[in-house]
Amino acid sequence: MMTAAVGLRRPSGRPQRGGRSARRHLSASAVAIALWLLATPAPAQSQRIDPDRLRAEAAKLPQLQTLRVSHHGSLIGTYDDRPSRATAFANIKSASKSIVAALAGIAVARRQLPAVDTPIVRWFPQLRSDSDARKRTITLEHLLTMQSGLESTSGDSYGRWVRSRNWVQFALARPVIEAPGTGMQYSTGTSHVLSAILTKATGQSMRAYAQQVLATPLGFTLADWPRDPQGIYFGGNEMLLTPAQMVGVGELWRNKGRVGDRQIVPEAWVTASCEPRTRSIWDPTREYGLGWWIQDIGGQRACFAWGFGGQYIMVFPALDLVVTATSSTTISEDRHGHRAALFDLLRREVLEPLANLKMGKVK
Repeated sequence: MMTAAVGLRRPSGRPQRGGRSARRHLSASAVAIALWLLATPAPAQSQRIDPDRLRAEAAKLPQLQTLRVSHHGSLIGTYDDRPSRATAFANIKSASKSIVAALAGIAVARRQLPAVDTPIVRWFPQLRSDSDARKRTITLEHLLTMQSGLESTSGDSYGRWVRSRNWVQFALARPVIEAPGTGMQYSTGTSHVLSAILTKATGQSMRAYAQQVLATPLGFTLADWPRDPQGIYFGGNEMLLTPAQMVGVGELWRNKGRVGDRQIVPEAWVTASCEPRTRSIWDPTREYGLGWWIQDIGGQRACFAWGFGGQYIMVFPALDLVVTATSSTTISEDRHGHRAALFDLLRREVLEPLANLKMGKVK
């Protein structure tokens, strides 16, 4: 059993198969993070990665906009397709879901949210009168693992959902297409419902809460991002982070939720977020924990936040490595093989060299 402090259970057996699934002015604190990362000397063994070659190879990927490689907490490789990207805010798209999940973990630890097996009817009493009784069994954990069973608001339904007058009601009104907890229904609406719960439970907007408990401890200021018609911050898309801020989030996960001597996110929550609970129907090698994806990339196990087009915050625990990437948000990374090309670049230029160094194969 996971620690009672965060109310989590260890997943049992194999993960379940899924179903259907701006720029702003950079704050002084974010500049400080960027300068700290750039100034931290890289360990001698990391010098085996050729940063010039990495940059040249990254430039061959037309959709890639930024790349950061941090080893043992030191920045050892960077790429920007133009200089302004280095300090510009990027739309991290659905990688926002992982940030929302992290905030949920903090709220549970602070007892602002109850244990994750709590049914969401607690915040949405209208579900008690819904004709489908299964909706009353949907829990916080089901939202975090994309196993609510509700028909997705993503894909073909996305446009209709974001044009609706009430995003939360629209998401909760979707029919149950499989029993909650039995399969993955990837849905941005599901994550947005979690944002609404955080707003109710903390008595703060999600932006204010995220600034207080996450961004401020990491040393930066969050940019504003869109809200729904009721003023609830978008819980599954459109968050804005700079490359340095993305690295900061990745380093938080690499350090098991700690910043220096402060435990920002419970270690048990970080661990559970990278333990498979379900898997994508579109790619059975891609698994899902508590708001974070899990997959082998270049022969190494990765736990990562992922957004449309190729927005990534990747953590490779075995290599003590964080990689972030931003890409064009106007085209799918499946087009022109962008995802495959990016993963292959990481394999050749980062993952294999560091794995060989760790194993003592490089002289």
